[in-house]
Amino acid sequence: MKAYSLDDVRATCKPKDSWWTVFLVDPVACRLTLLVANRTDITPNGLSRFSLVLGLAAAVAFAAGRLAAGAVLFYLSFMVDCMDGKIARLKGTGTPFGLWADYLGDRVRVACCAAGLASGQYAVTGDLAYVLFGTGVTVLDLFRYVNAPQMKRVRDAVRERWEAQGYVATPQGFVPVAQASGAAGAVPGGGAAAGTPAVRPVRGLLGRYRLIGPFLARYRVRTHLVSGIEFHAAVFVVAPLLGPRALMPVSAAAGALLLLNEFYLIFRLWRFARTPVPAVPVRQRQPERVPA
Repeated sequence: MKAYSLDDVRATCKPKDSWWTVFLVDPVACRLTLLVANRTDITPNGLSRFSLVLGLAAAVAFAAGRLAAGAVLFYLSFMVDCMDGKIARLKGTGTPFGLWADYLGDRVRVACCAAGLASGQYAVTGDLAYVLFGTGVTVLDLFRYVNAPQMKRVRDAVRERWEAQGYVATPQGFVPVAQASGAAGAVPGGGAAAGTPAVRPVRGLLGRYRLIGPFLARYRVRTHLVSGIEFHAAVFVVAPLLGPRALMPVSAAAGALLLLNEFYLIFRLWRFARTPVPAVPVRQRQPERVPA
């Protein structure tokens, strides 16, 4: 069995991830992954199953009113869920079916934990608001993870339209293929040639996070700071640890921030999709010579 190092494990981390994962999960998950990789034969699918078992145990704890225990179990479930991907990338043992099973397990865990929290608090208080709370958490989670692949389909369709007209996507935007390869239309300094449209992806109202962008990039943190992962952490870890009174306000705040982020992404997608596609790449014009 090959002996892996901690650097090997860290190399399997995603290039960009949620701040919750980067700062509060990966420091522990990487070390546990190293232990599992060097001393066991546990497969990624085995870890996915164990993660689901921990998630279901968290749901049972929530339903029984054991909020702190449920929060700890949910955190452990998510940490093991992070480990299965690292093991798959480290050993090259991942499979397409494993990706699907991991995705399905995540959705089952969230739905069961939301139901557990709602039923546990309803049993104590008799307040129907907790039933709506559980339903809202599940719907938000499903919306986030169903909407994401549909948005990707739209982006891919727009890229295909541009590529069909002789453009290619670059970090600076869509530019003619010749310019992207540096063969034609290039100008000193690496900028776009005069008269050549470089259609830049829309950054939206929030810009590029100019002040915190370098910090986020240094620690491989994604720029959208409230994603599904942070939403789950707020609802199933932070709020239960703060106590029953914190469940509704913390979850509502996290849900509002998640929706704000989703609406921002949809706005960017709308702006991106409605950008007109030129019929042909615009050629750089030669300056006209004025007769002496």
